[in-house]
Amino acid sequence: MLLPSLYVLIGLVVLFFGGEGLVRGSSRLALKLGLTPLVVGLIVVAFGTSAPELVVSINAALDGRGDIAIGNVLGSNILNIGFIIGLTALIYPLKVDLQILRLDLPVMVGVSAIATLVLHNRFVSRLEGALLVAGLVFYIVFTVYLTRKIKPSPAVQEEFVESLPTPKGSIMADIGLIVIGLAMLVVGSQFLVEGAVSLARGFGVSEAIIGLTVVAVGTSMPELAAGLIAVLKKEPDIALGNVIGSNIFNILGIMGGAALIKPLAGAGIKMTDLAVMMGFALLLAPLLFTSRKIVRWEGALLLAGYAAYLALVWPN
Repeated sequence: MLLPSLYVLIGLVVLFFGGEGLVRGSSRLALKLGLTPLVVGLIVVAFGTSAPELVVSINAALDGRGDIAIGNVLGSNILNIGFIIGLTALIYPLKVDLQILRLDLPVMVGVSAIATLVLHNRFVSRLEGALLVAGLVFYIVFTVYLTRKIKPSPAVQEEFVESLPTPKGSIMADIGLIVIGLAMLVVGSQFLVEGAVSLARGFGVSEAIIGLTVVAVGTSMPELAAGLIAVLKKEPDIALGNVIGSNIFNILGIMGGAALIKPLAGAGIKMTDLAVMMGFALLLAPLLFTSRKIVRWEGALLLAGYAAYLALVWPN
């Protein structure tokens, strides 16, 4: 079991630094190309932190391991809300000032419902993948349109400006950082998937469980790091925006993109997993729409819910 564990560890480390490089390079490039900090923060960074999930799921799909590809998406979405938002709210209450986040939240709930419907037969066809990717394109256009229509407060604008890297250096340097980041993601994903599959066999559990837990936790490290940094800087809108955007991208871009490349069969995925993902998405809505804030006890509730899910899904 030592070698598979080592493979997983190497994969996680390489994925983390590859994701960091991709986010930093793409953010600098986007700012130099004229995108506003708000657009970069809501789209480029949120989607960039999901890059590990994308590469791992595509790699798993190409290897015919649909359970890992689908489990990675569902597990990441569950972890993003249950653990990451729960932990960040426990450290610093998350107040929503940016109106677009309250508009994005119903989109996340709707996308989660679509995923539950698509996965009722534990299969995602190429046509369904294409429709999901088309939904992502529409969401990006819609978000860019809203950021031009909705004027955020100066405090919120300052949050996003301060959170992004300074667009220094040349465009070629940014492109080089993006290429290096992508290369590290590819290498890291290969180590992680191979190690995770070996661990599943060693522990006698399904690849779906490994995808929902070990792989999902590993690929969500950039979201966790971004969330912790945001709350430590007292930037709650960024912490929430990153998770909501990431969850939308996970379903539309990652599951859709992977299925577009190769149809996904996830026989090991259970309705419980879909119900928990949907339940966390629905739970987040009243928390944000009632007081526009997630306080510490609500963060503790989310963490307890995620711990209960792990106890349910992982065999004794």
